[in-house]
Formats: sequence, structure tokens, C-alpha cells
Amino acid sequence: MKALSADPEVIRIGNCSGFYGDRLSAMREMLEGGQLDVLTGDYLAELTMLILGRDRMKDPSLGYAKTFVRQIEECLALALERNVQIVANAGGLNPAGLAERLRKVAADLGLEAKIAHVEGDDLLGRASELGLGAPLTANAYLGAWGIVECLNAGADIVVTGRITDASVVVGPAAAHFGWGRTDYDRLAGAVVAGHVIECSTQATGGNFAFFTELADLGRPGFPIAEIRRDGSSVITKHAGTGGAVTVDTVEAQLMYEIQGARYAGPDVTSRLDSIELEQAGPDRVLISGVTGEAPPPRLKVSLNTLGGFRNEMEFVLTGLDIEAKAALAQRQLEAWLPARPAELSWTLARLDRPDADTEERASALLRCVVRDQDPNKVGRAFANVAVELALASYPGCTFTTLPGNGGPYGVYTPGYVDAAEVPHVAVLPGGDRIDIAPASETVELDEVPEPALPEPLPASETRRAPLGAIALARSGDKGGNANIGVWVRTDDQWRWLAHTLTVARLKELLPETAACTVTRHVLPNLRAVNFIVEGLLGQGVAYQARFDPQAKGLGEWLRSRHLDIPLELLS
Repeated sequence: MKALSADPEVIRIGNCSGFYGDRLSAMREMLEGGQLDVLTGDYLAELTMLILGRDRMKDPSLGYAKTFVRQIEECLALALERNVQIVANAGGLNPAGLAERLRKVAADLGLEAKIAHVEGDDLLGRASELGLGAPLTANAYLGAWGIVECLNAGADIVVTGRITDASVVVGPAAAHFGWGRTDYDRLAGAVVAGHVIECSTQATGGNFAFFTELADLGRPGFPIAEIRRDGSSVITKHAGTGGAVTVDTVEAQLMYEIQGARYAGPDVTSRLDSIELEQAGPDRVLISGVTGEAPPPRLKVSLNTLGGFRNEMEFVLTGLDIEAKAALAQRQLEAWLPARPAELSWTLARLDRPDADTEERASALLRCVVRDQDPNKVGRAFANVAVELALASYPGCTFTTLPGNGGPYGVYTPGYVDAAEVPHVAVLPGGDRIDIAPASETVELDEVPEPALPEPLPASETRRAPLGAIALARSGDKGGNANIGVWVRTDDQWRWLAHTLTVARLKELLPETAACTVTRHVLPNLRAVNFIVEGLLGQGVAYQARFDPQAKGLGEWLRSRHLDIPLELLS
């Protein structure tokens, strides 16, 4: 085994990808920008697995992130020269195929590189037997121990399929420090560090609510986690890169796509209510105090199916009588359709304003979305009818979309299987295979009781102002659910937020959530509340239930809503 870091007490792990489509030059930027021990990349989201599944249907040799191959072609020599190991989940549905492709890349470049991969997550062939139905893709979330074995065998590159996002960071840390399977606090600390850096520049100022405070957001640098032997870490970035690393940029990523105080994974359940954050210098944030517990006995499975076919047409309504124009278009189109699709929905976006000084500001958008198992019902038979209204409907009728045949859409659902049912195999650089046993110690996942709230602020003079005047937020998607994390900077602001931003108030401020089941989780250590909004996103991002299918802007909408806020908090 070669040492992953020259420092026995710290390993410096960078990130160069937060999704399939992230900055292509990031791998080179990270390798050239400063010292690293390991470079990681996260290429897999719920939607990505569907995209890779369709790739594999066309060509069984594919199913992996092709952009990763391009990055390795450009950067392999540099990584070997600098002795930086690369660990990425870019294998997608075909980690063995990606590993073989990388060996060819290395040979074509005249380089000797030890390439390993981790497999076993793909349960498609056993989906029915495991009670998972008949999906297009079925992938269990594996943990970090296969990566540990590959690195211990001297791998220069380790590629995996569907592992938890943080595992690409936990694996190198566990390998370097020799952690054991029950070193839960240390593992949990590495999970939290991995969660912070997994989404690339979201930890260094990207998607940050108070972005106007940052001096340079032109081209944010990618994040680095300096993980210590005890599991604590410092989040930073290369010197001279854009963006910033502050307590709030780190907390923004911590709040992204989480559930409650327990953050479950295949190796450890991390307690988010134990995290302590501290600014430890310019662009350096210390994460400490993280505690961990035994993982749950079941693994989560990402299931994607083809739900049917989808199409949409969008009408522009300008000027007066917007509601009447929308009603006419809706009535006409539905009456003229030769066959009604299984799902037909309308959304009227009132972007118009009275006495507008431009035509665009005088216009609203009326969107009709259709879905059906029969592609013909949502194809030209639908779109052509919409176009036929152009000269026969409301005054000023026009469209933002062109008529087309529509296309297939995916449906995401989570499944769960006993960890013992899922193979986890490390395939070492020489071809030897090592089976990774599931966790021997497990604990059923329970909700954490809500902690005591702080004393409310005494009554005082207030002013009507947007929540975002004092609060930050980050929102995202998990299948059909959305999460909205909201936090503040001072203890007095927390005393107000904890008592003011209840589930009932959230539904008031965001009427689209009123019919949804909403759960609030309180994290006093982060002065934060996290809301889970069930079903807001329909059947997942590929279903496109709303115009923001991943709920990326939901937190910003909440921050724009006005409440009565104590004057002392606004000063």
C-alpha cells in the first residue's frame, strides 16, 4: 500500500465535479492549483441514472459518465506525476466498462496506471426477486469500504457505480487513517466533510443566498476537505481561486438535500445535530464535534422507470383579460383534442403587470402539459391542435414552444433492501476480487425527538420585510419531495425564527405547499430549520411536475416572502 498523504495526521481531498455536466476543466484546475492527496468527483444524481440507463439501452458498453473519460485523457499524466489518487462514482451503471475504457486511455497515452473499480450496486437483474418491480435501473447505495480496499491495493484511480455521494471522500480518509468499521464518530465526520464538498462549488459560494456579500464570484474555486485523524476537517479551496469558504457557504451545502437530524448511510448514521462550525481563517472553516451511530440494516435503492410520454405547449397571453383569455384557450384545446391524454394539466403564470412599459412585462404564460402511455396521444395529435388555435382563439395568441412529438419521461422512486442482499465487490488493479461484508452492527433508523426551542423574543416593534433580509436558505430535491433549509446568523434571530417559521407559516408563505404533507426538523446547533415538502415534485425531477422540477429556487421564493420582523433583527 502506498501512502495517500505524506502527513499521517491529515489527508487533503479535493472535489472536481458535483454533477454530470459540471465544469470540464475542473480536474485540471484542481491538479494544477495546489497541493492535493486525493481528487474526487460526484457525477451521479437521480436524473443521471435515468440518462445513463437510456445510454445503456442504446449501447450496452456505455452507462458511465463519458465526460470523465475526457478529463482522464487530459489529466492522467498530471495526476500520476503529482501522486494524486482519483476516486469518482463516474462508473454509473457500468463501472467495469469504465475501468476497462480507462486502461485503454492509459495505454494509448503510454502511461502505467493502476485502475480499480467497485461493483455490486446494480440490482436490475434481481429487481423483481427483491420486490423492486421492473425498473429501467435499480442501484443500491453502497458505502466506502470497497474504495478502501482498492486504495490499499495501490490503485491510482478508483471508479464506482452508485455509492453514497460522500463515500468518495470517506473511502480515502478511512484508508489513510486505518479506521475500522465501528469508528462511527470519525466516519461521520468524514461523511459530513464529503457532503459539504460533493456538490463542488456550492460549498464555495455557488447558489449562495447572500452572494452579494462575496467579493469575487466570477469563477468559484472547487472545495477541498482537509480531514484529520479524529474525523474533524477544515473546508477550504486553492489560493487565488474565486468564491469564498465561510461558515455560511459551508452551512448552505450542509442544508442541501437533507432530511432530519439523522443522516443515514450504509456505513454510519451521522448526527447533523452535533455539527459545530467555526471560521478558522480566510477561506477555512472547521467542522468538528460530529458524532455517528451504527447504520440502518437496509440500503436505499435508486429506482428509475420509464413513466410514459410527455409534451407541452406554452401560450403567451398579453394585455387585458388574462384570465378570460386563458379560459378560452383551455376550453378550446380540450374540446378540439381527438383523444384526451391520461394526464392534462394547466398552469397560468401571471408574470404580467398593469400599464406595462414593454410587451414582455404585459404578458402572462399559460402552459399545458400532457402525459400518456401512448406517444401518439401526446405527440402531434396534441401539439398541432394547440397551433390550430393561433387564428381562432384569444386576441394576440402566440406561443413560446414549437409543436413536436414530445418524448419519454422517467419516474424515480426510492426502494430499500436488506444490506445482506446486496453484493459489494472491490475489483483490484490486478483483477483480484474482494467481497465487502455488510455492516455487522446496525440500528433501525428513528426520528430524533424535537429539541427544546430557545426562549422566544419579547414582543417589540416590527417592520414588514422579506424573510431573506435576515435568513439564508438552500433548497433541493429528493425524489418527489423537496427540502428547504433555512438558517440565521445570530442567537436573537434564531429565537425569532424557531418560533415564527412553523409548518403552518411555511404553508401560508408558499401556497403551493398547502396541500402537501410538510415536516419541520430543528437543528439548534446550526440555528436552522429544515422542511421536507412531500410530493411537491410529483414523481421526481424527470417527471417535471412543476417549472422548477428540482426545487432549486424554492428557498429563494421563501426568502422573498414578507413577514413582520422585529426591527432589532433588521438593524
